[in-house]
Amino acid sequence: MKLKEIYALAVEAGIAADPRGQKSVEKDLAKAKKRYDKLEEKDKEYFDQESLTNPYSDTRILNGEKELEIKKIAVGIDIEVGELLLADRLISKGEKIDLVLAHHPEGYALAGLSEVMHIQEGILADLGVPINVAEGMMASRISEVKRGLMPYNHGRTIDTAKALGIPLMCVHTPADNLVTEFLNQYFAQQEPDTLDDLVSLLKEIPEYKKAAKLKAGPTIVVGNGKRSVGKIFIDMTGGTGGSEDAFEKLAIAGVGTIVGMHISEKHRKNAEKFHINVVIAGHMASDSLGVNLFLDKLTQKGIEILPISGFDRFSRNPEVS
Repeated sequence: MKLKEIYALAVEAGIAADPRGQKSVEKDLAKAKKRYDKLEEKDKEYFDQESLTNPYSDTRILNGEKELEIKKIAVGIDIEVGELLLADRLISKGEKIDLVLAHHPEGYALAGLSEVMHIQEGILADLGVPINVAEGMMASRISEVKRGLMPYNHGRTIDTAKALGIPLMCVHTPADNLVTEFLNQYFAQQEPDTLDDLVSLLKEIPEYKKAAKLKAGPTIVVGNGKRSVGKIFIDMTGGTGGSEDAFEKLAIAGVGTIVGMHISEKHRKNAEKFHINVVIAGHMASDSLGVNLFLDKLTQKGIEILPISGFDRFSRNPEVS
């Protein structure tokens, strides 16, 4: 596959699994086009034109020619300078690596992370929170995340990739969308009754089973194992943690249990205050699940995978590894 084809497949997969639905995604793309068309010519050079076709600002080709042929990919959850030096060392020892693929964004994809948090507004609205309330709650949190990312040395990892001549790409929200879709379907089929049931079901998924053995697996952080699950909210996509004010609205909307990757102490206390159960499935395990679901699409096309940097490869394609 060419690098541009892998990128296009990531965007396509993300849109197909977007929890807001394809119409909402198309509306976002139309808004981006409208903003671009209204710009004066002198301002258009600063507009991220990838956003006209890719609604996920945290998923980008960070280094490498789009026409480059890719046969083998080194894949990690976090790819920074150390991981790129590892890839360079492996290449020098004879390992054929055509691309390094990160899950978590780097460079301008990281700088744009706050932009994908608007996805959470649509998810909250689908759960029953009025869209105006969802947008109001998320506004301050999105601004907070944007400000928090400003001091970062965004170019460090990309500069290293360029200096070493290593193609680099990140796939964040599309992979997270795939996790959300997978777990929503899984729990709809299995219908867990209690939190213990839910955790046991998670541990039947290979990524979470391995994480549990490493003491990083599914954990109940609000509630106890005998509590009823109720309505499940899979909180796996939308950039990073949302508003701490959301829990009261989620309780009113009938959410009984949140299944997420991670949670801050402030968020945890608010969930407890409003009697919403919280199960943390595990961050690296959840990220690995999402990346694996995407990589299954690549291995079907003959791409080889070399796992690094906290990524555990489990294939759901019986004929390939």
